[in-house]
Amino acid sequence: MSHYAVVAPPLYSHWQALQALAQALIKRGHQVTFIHQAEASSLLSDPRIAFQAVGQDSHPPGSLAHTLKLAASPAGFSLFALIKDMSRATDMLCRELPKVLKELRVDGLIVDQMEAAGGLVAEGLGLPFVSVACALPVNREQGIPLPVMSFGYGTDHRAQKLFRTSQRIYDWMMRGHGRVIARHAERFGLSARTGLHECLSPLAQISQTVPALDFPRRALPAHFYQVGPLRPSVTEQRFWPLISSRPFVFASLGTLQGHRFRLFKTIARACRRLHVQLLIAHCGGLSAKQAAQLEACGAYWVTDFADQPSVLQQAQAVITHGGLNTVADAVSSSTPILAVPIAFDQPGVASRVVWNGLGRRVSRFASSKTMAKNLAALLRDDCYRTKMTEAQHQLSQAGGAQKAADIVEQAIASHSTRIKATG
Repeated sequence: MSHYAVVAPPLYSHWQALQALAQALIKRGHQVTFIHQAEASSLLSDPRIAFQAVGQDSHPPGSLAHTLKLAASPAGFSLFALIKDMSRATDMLCRELPKVLKELRVDGLIVDQMEAAGGLVAEGLGLPFVSVACALPVNREQGIPLPVMSFGYGTDHRAQKLFRTSQRIYDWMMRGHGRVIARHAERFGLSARTGLHECLSPLAQISQTVPALDFPRRALPAHFYQVGPLRPSVTEQRFWPLISSRPFVFASLGTLQGHRFRLFKTIARACRRLHVQLLIAHCGGLSAKQAAQLEACGAYWVTDFADQPSVLQQAQAVITHGGLNTVADAVSSSTPILAVPIAFDQPGVASRVVWNGLGRRVSRFASSKTMAKNLAALLRDDCYRTKMTEAQHQLSQAGGAQKAADIVEQAIASHSTRIKATG
């Protein structure tokens, strides 16, 4: 059996997806070790998964909380501070991973697309690795806007020019991170590169998307696999006591944005306008007093966490920040989506939701009246559920964590076989 190391940015949703993949591999007899700063160990919940701390000097206690605070409000100077923080993490991992990987006697790596260090170090050491897109894939393609851009799909000259210009602006903003990538690529004797999209696996790339969750792609590599959501097996479900005569709506802004009380108030007031039953899950971002205020504004229930897949099975619509995990879960349950994107790839996910007819999109600054108008359209128009049929079928056939585990095993094994054959 093999020993796999996992390298990913310390973000809850990313580690939950990769933990599901790790669990599938462990059931097959493999060993899996996550590697990052010490505080990131709290993101794991399965004691069978090993954890190796690095960066004790550069990332002392409190540094993860600082990173998550920046990620929760990535605007203005905070965005540039977050990019700088991201650059420091990549630099630390590039410096410390080589020694740790050798000490752990790792056979291969599973690398989140959003952390360049995993691919750089794996290539530098001659270790096989598989890339995983826990968010929208960073694979670039002419005619496709970057995941962080809010643009819809377009093939006309104006759209193409807009995509190219926005890409140049993005690369300029990420130039500090690009310099870190370039420096370590040179240090490891690799080809010149400056972007995340240039640090992906030549063996296998796994994505949580399916075609119906993306714009039309025509240039993905042959070793790119769309397996759908990486989730553990469902063991328990909780169902909410509902009034059958009123629609049920679920609202969640994810783990990083659950503190946005004002936005939740707008959502609650919009739902009160429509007399719908609203469940809000704030992921621990609000106080008990704030939760009570939301109930006064129109929410039927306010909780910290909810079993999202089972809730969506009951819901007639979901209001979400546009996180890929929530969107995929909504499609799996054929629940129309009202996307309220905030940051990162959420605007890109929202654009893809609209393009594929899976839901609607509103600004996070929209009034409760505007939000209610769009929510009402979701609830009364069956076209959204109809459009979800093909997307739902694609997800059900994609394979999930078990398919991803197959791909990891085959990719690492095929690399080892080639090495032995040429050795």
